[in-house]
Order: sequence, then C-alpha cells, then structure tokens
Amino acid sequence: MEARTHGGVTTGTGPDHETVADLALAAGSSAMWSVGPGDGAVTWSAGLGPMFGLPEDAEADIRRTLLELISPIDVTLRNVPSWDNFELEQSLETPEGDVRWIRFLARPRPGGIQAGLLGIATDVTERHGSEQALADLADRYRLLVELSPDAICVHENGNLVYVNPAALRFAAVDSAEELLGRPIIDFVDPASVPAMLDRIEGLTTPGATSEPTEVQLKRFDGDSMLVESVSVRTTWQGRPAFQVIMRDITAQKAAEATLHYQAALVSHVSDAIIATTADGTVTSWNPAAEAVYGRSRTEAIGRDVGELVGAPLDPEQVVAAGGVADANHRRADGTTLAIRVSSAEMHDGYVLVCADETPRRQAERRYSTVVAALDEGVVVIGPDGMIESANPAAARILGMPDTALRESSPTRFPLYGESGARLAAPEYPFAEVLATGRPQNGRVLRLQRPDGTYVWLSMSCRPLDPDATPPSTVVTSFTDITERRAIGERLEHDATHDPLTGLANRTLVLQRLDGALAEADREGLACVLFIDLDKFKLINDSLGHSTGDQVLRVVGQRLRHCVRATDLVGRLGGDEFAVVTFDVSGDTGIRSLIAHLRASLTKPIGLDGRQLRVDASVGIVTAEPGDTRSAEDLIRDADVAMYEAKTRGRSRYEFFDVELRERVQRQLRLEQDLREAVVDGQLWMAYQPVVDLRTCRTVAVEGLMRWHHPTHGAISPVEFIPLAEESDLINLIGDYMLRTTTEEIASRRAARDLDTRLTVNLSARQLDDAALVPTVEEALRRTGLPPRTLCLEITESALMRDPEAAGEVLSALRALGVRLAIDDFGTGYSSLAQLWRLPLDTLKIDRSFVAGIGRPGKSEAEAIIRGIVTMAHSMGLTVIAEGVETDEQIEVLRELNCDQAQGYRFGKPMSAEELFPTLPG
Repeated sequence: MEARTHGGVTTGTGPDHETVADLALAAGSSAMWSVGPGDGAVTWSAGLGPMFGLPEDAEADIRRTLLELISPIDVTLRNVPSWDNFELEQSLETPEGDVRWIRFLARPRPGGIQAGLLGIATDVTERHGSEQALADLADRYRLLVELSPDAICVHENGNLVYVNPAALRFAAVDSAEELLGRPIIDFVDPASVPAMLDRIEGLTTPGATSEPTEVQLKRFDGDSMLVESVSVRTTWQGRPAFQVIMRDITAQKAAEATLHYQAALVSHVSDAIIATTADGTVTSWNPAAEAVYGRSRTEAIGRDVGELVGAPLDPEQVVAAGGVADANHRRADGTTLAIRVSSAEMHDGYVLVCADETPRRQAERRYSTVVAALDEGVVVIGPDGMIESANPAAARILGMPDTALRESSPTRFPLYGESGARLAAPEYPFAEVLATGRPQNGRVLRLQRPDGTYVWLSMSCRPLDPDATPPSTVVTSFTDITERRAIGERLEHDATHDPLTGLANRTLVLQRLDGALAEADREGLACVLFIDLDKFKLINDSLGHSTGDQVLRVVGQRLRHCVRATDLVGRLGGDEFAVVTFDVSGDTGIRSLIAHLRASLTKPIGLDGRQLRVDASVGIVTAEPGDTRSAEDLIRDADVAMYEAKTRGRSRYEFFDVELRERVQRQLRLEQDLREAVVDGQLWMAYQPVVDLRTCRTVAVEGLMRWHHPTHGAISPVEFIPLAEESDLINLIGDYMLRTTTEEIASRRAARDLDTRLTVNLSARQLDDAALVPTVEEALRRTGLPPRTLCLEITESALMRDPEAAGEVLSALRALGVRLAIDDFGTGYSSLAQLWRLPLDTLKIDRSFVAGIGRPGKSEAEAIIRGIVTMAHSMGLTVIAEGVETDEQIEVLRELNCDQAQGYRFGKPMSAEELFPTLPG
C-alpha cells in the first residue's frame, strides 16, 4: 500500500463522504483514516499521529501503527463482508511509555470490502481510566462489606437478596443460598418484629438511617444472639430496598452484667471485704464486715484496719506470705473469731477478704472425734486434690500411717474398675466429685496398696458442703469388701461362663452386649462376629466328642488371644462362638480382625498324634451409636449373615444388613421366575428415541428390556439385570432381547420405509460367550435388518476388563457390518491408547456429566463434555449424550458440538407400538 496524508478532514460529496460522515456522527471528535483496495493507499487526517503519540511527519510509523491496530477489522470484514459497521478498542504504548486506548469505528467503502475501508479513530483513554477507577472503588467497597465483622444484608420487599460472610456466621449457616429469598423476619425474635417494621416504614428517602436498636436475632442452630441493628434506605438493582448492619453486642452485655454482678457480690457476700490504703487505713467496709466485726461502716472508714479487727493486720505481709493467712480476730464485743484472711494489691492499696471460719472449725473438732471411732475408712480431700485428713481405719485399709497420708494425693494409689482397666486420674471418684460436685455412691474398685497387694473397696464420695461450688472439700469413705467380693465372683463366674472353654456363655454375652448398647454416651462402632466352625460335625462323628471338646477348647483359647482385653469372646453353644468388640475402625478394622482370627483358627491343631485343621464361616453385624436393636437382635442378625456366608461357599464372611433375609429370599425367587419369564412372555422391549441435535430428528432407538412380573408387577432392570449377570441367565435373556428387538424394528422400518437405527446393549458376560457373534449374524439374516442399522453398546468397564479379548470380539462383530458403541463413557478407566485400538463408531457420554449442566459448578461438567467431544471427533466417533432432560442441556450440548442425545426430554422408553403406532388400513 502507498501511504499519503491529508492536511485536514477528507472532503468531497461522493459516497465516501457520506460514509465518513456517518462514522463521524458515531465517533464524535476523532481522526479519520482509510485503506484502499488491494495494495491501495493508506490515508489519515490530521491528529491521528498525536493520538498515537507520534509527530505528524512520522508517516511511516503512523501508517505501520494504524495497520497493526486495525488488522482485526480488516480480517473480519473480509471474511464477513455482510457486516455494516465494525467497532474495536485497542491499547497501545506510546514512545514515551504511556498506555493509550483507541476506539476504531469502520465500514467498507461503497462497493463492498473490495473497494477498501473507511474509519474513525477516537482516543478513549480517559474513559478507560474512569471505568477502572469505578471498578477499583466498587472492589474496595465490596471488600469492606465482605470483610466486615458486622453482619450486612439487603432485603427487598421483606425478602433477603444479599448477605455478607459475617451474616452467615451470625445466622449459623454454611452458604448464602440458605438465607437468600427468605423473609428477614424469619431471623428476628417475634417480639422485635413490630418495632423493626415501624423503623423501616419511617425510612422514606434514599439514605435515610434508623437509630441503633437492640434486636434479638434467631440463628439456624436454635440459639439466639443480641445485636445492635441499623437500617438504611437504599436501592437494589434499581428498586427500593433496605440495608441492615448488625453488630454483635452479646459480649458487651455480658460484661455489663458481670460488673453489676460483682458489685452485688461485694454487697451481699458473707465474707468481710475491706479495702485499705497502702498504710492500712480503711477506705471500704462492706455489710458483711459490719456483721462479722460488729462495727458500722461509718465507724470503720478512715481508721486503721488492725484496730478495727482487734489484732495486728498488715496487708503487705499477708501478700508477701502467699496472699492467705489464718488469724484470730475479735469482734467489737470482745468475742474471739477464727478468720482466714486473703489479701491482694489493688491500685494504691489492698483488698482484704476476711472469712469467718469459727463455726467450721468447731464442727471439724466434733467431726474428727466421731470419724476416729469408725471402722469405715474416711479421707477428707481438699479442693486442691490433696488429702487433708484420714481416720485410723483408712490408714489400716490403705496400708499407710495417717501421717504419711496427709498432704499426699489419693492418685498415688492405683485404682482399677471392675473390668480390670486402670482408672486415669480424672476418673477417680473424688476427682469427679471435685469437678462436678455430684456425689458418687457404692463404687466398687480395686486398689493397689504400697506393698503391692490389692484390696477391693466399696467407695462413696460426696462434697463436705453439698451447697458449695466445685471444686470444694470432698469426703471419701470406703469399706474393705475383698473377701465378700471373692465369694461373689466365684458364684457369678460359674453362672455366666461356659464350663468347657471358660469363655462367656450366651447369657453373659447378651448381658454385656445389652449393657454396652444402653450406655447413653457410647461412641464408636459396636461389632458382633458370629463364628461357626465349618464341618465340625465331621470331627465329632469321626473322632468322638472328646476330641471335639478339645478342639473347642483350643478354638476358644485362640479366639481369646486374638482380641483386645476389652473385647468379649463367648461360646454360644455347640461349635458356635461370638466375638463382641467396640470402637472398631469401620469395615477396614473389621476385615483386619477377621483375617487375624481366621489366620489363627486355621493353624493345625495337634491332638493325639493327629494334625487337625478347622476353618469358620463368620457373620458380621455392626451397630452405630443410637441403634435401637437389642443384644438378642444383633446375635440373631449376625447368625443370619453367618448362614449367608455358608451359603456362598463356607470359609468366608458376610456383613448383615436389615434387608439381607428378604433380599436373599427375593433373589432366589426372582432367579427362578426369570428363567420362566422368557417362556411366559413376561419380558417386553421398550425403546427410547435417539435424536440428532442439529435436525431434531429421531435417528435411532435404544432397545431396553422390561419385566412385568405376574405377582410383583414391574421389576426394575437395576434389580434383575445384575441378578441375570451373576447367573447364566444373562446370555439367555440377551439372546431373547436381540431377537425380539431386531424383529420389531425390522418390521416397522419396512412398513414405514424408515431409516431408524437400532441400538442394543451387551453385557460383559455376553462378550465372553462364544455364541455371541453367530447369534448376531443369525438375527440379522432372519429379520433382514441391514447390519449398518444395528449398533451394539458395550459399557466402558466391560471393555476395560480385558481390552485385548474385547477387541477380538468387537472386530468379529464389525466384520458383520454392525456398528459398535462404548456406553457410560467417563465412568471407567479407559485410556486413549486403548480406545484407539478398538473398532468403535460411537461414544455415549454418561448421564452423570449431562446432569451437571445447569447446576452449580456446571462449568466443570461442560469442560469435561467438551473434552470428550473433542477427543471423540478426533477419532472419528459419533458422540451421544445420555440423560438429557432440559432445554438448557440441549442448547449447551449443541454449543459443545455434541452430535446426538437421548433422554426424557425427547421421550421416555415405550413399547414399539407406542413409538410406531400401527398405520391405518
């Protein structure tokens, strides 16, 4: 092109002039430019060079810059010549380093793009800067709102339309969706609603603000919180709305209440509270001080504290000695008082708390006399957890002198529960009473003395003062029940244990299990293993019951050695055992335990020169916390699961679920009924349309098997297809489906002169059937259905189970001329290399990806579908989307270049007669 400049605005009255005038009207104050056809001239008006940051005489630089900036316009208008105007904004950096934004408005010259281009260039840098400033301001405001510790929300017509993160925390919800659209009064205490509505009604002008008001806010977790609320009249998307700012004042109110409480405490506490200056002059004298010392506040203020309490009292010395001291004071009438003085520094003086302990010390003397005469051990434990006193009986039972017991911790004596587990220090009865203040009565515990011997105790603990706030002094009493316990244990053991193996019997297993299940604070998973020895009757019958009993003893010992000390092993009878364990780590922990048990059981048992081997079938039942089943129920359910394991081949284990019994019985019935369903005509074929997304025309139908049971009605394919695949029925009903669908579709194609294709599913078991290819060939020959119209679908997981074998079968089918599709793509583990080697024609996208369209996070689903479509098209495959149910999904799939689709949006599965009604006449 040749570059020329005009000294001013282009002149003329021809068509070019009219075009430039139109553009000038659109662009405002601008510089004009033109580009001739082919290698024609490039021209521009004065002002274009300075706009680019170039001098007017730098024609080569102006021409180069202009052509670079308008190149997208030139390319677009040449490819789409029907466009009239084209607008483009470009940024450039001037030689001085400034960034400018230029707006170009262009259109072809009269005669089309072949005649060249005319355009206007306008400097819009200032507008861009304003837009960026506005964007920065909006972003700063957004951050202020989003990061505000105060809850901020907007409601329009009473309904929430915006909430910030703090509002989510205030309402105790996880996402804004739980709040948006709901009435704001749902979150306000009903008593506060009328006043709130009155405040809002008074805000009639934009920017009007209500006075701060305390409002009780309701939360989603059932709690409430006190907030200070301010409402502001604003707009939301151009409509009147209200913005509410809420500040949590719960802590502020609590602090105010604490101050009031502390003031009331000083006035009403029973201890004398005295404030003094640094030299001991009294500045405050509460009512309790008046009552304790018999001196009025008026009499006390300004006098020396030692003079008032009738004894020397230096607050500084008390603080230096640890802050607490015992002393004898005197009332105004001369009565002696036993006082415990606590002193603390405050400001420029001290605060003294003088507790009158005279009555308590008198009671202690009486208590010590009585307790010393008891045969029952009595120990007094202070709030700090240390022993303050012990009577002679306690010293005898514990095996230590009372002088050694005082000022020691009771935790020096190891304690064990009835289960044998050692108690942690916080679990000691006295520690629990210290922590909670609740008495504990009749706790049976085993204590280890310093000399290593053990003694069983019946122990009770209670606060010395039931009304005191924990932790307070605790009295612990205990009786030696070692001998009585030994007799009881022998009787109980004989009643609750199996005499042959020494294991817990059925009664004890049920008792222990029921007790554990009834614990209100039970956590973790409870598990019952029902273990039945396989072929144990053969040992009894061939070697005698004596040998069988020995085997049972060995099995019992091995089971007991395989579990934890806290687990329970029992013999339920015969060759049936139970293991009860708690806090197992889910299925993984259970399977590991069973593997350990079976590894131990299967080791050879040497008896009388013989090496016997046993194995077992195991039924497993678990119970989460809150499970309402009894121990008897769990044993029964585990027994059912054990029989299921034996049914499946012995020497294995099965988990119980609540439908196991019904499921097994139903499966047995349905398997037998399915064998008769083909002969009795209970199976029928449904067809679902497959639609071309570009033409909206039905191009194929997918054949789907349905079963109408004479007793149970419609049986879902989800239930009977897996049942057929687990047995040898899948090949039988698969052949029936292939014959029936090809006959029905072939006849309707012929009657209506249709070109509709048929799609039929193949299972993994059918791919392994050597008769598959001959069966397909026979069906095509007998019905006359053209091979190209039959498409056989194989799931991705079936193909990937043995890709090489599957590839041989697919190649044989392809040789017949049929089409092949991979179904449920994206749910298996196929690789591109594997797909590339398979002779496929069609790829069906699994419905789970289609379902993601139109939902939160849909961009991820669309990205996956786009990737699948691109990959499939690169391999020459047709792509079909399954499960299409909405118009939005159709539009997105079209945009993603998906070829075909099927789903309820195009039609539900229906019979051939419904899909292709009989033609009249």
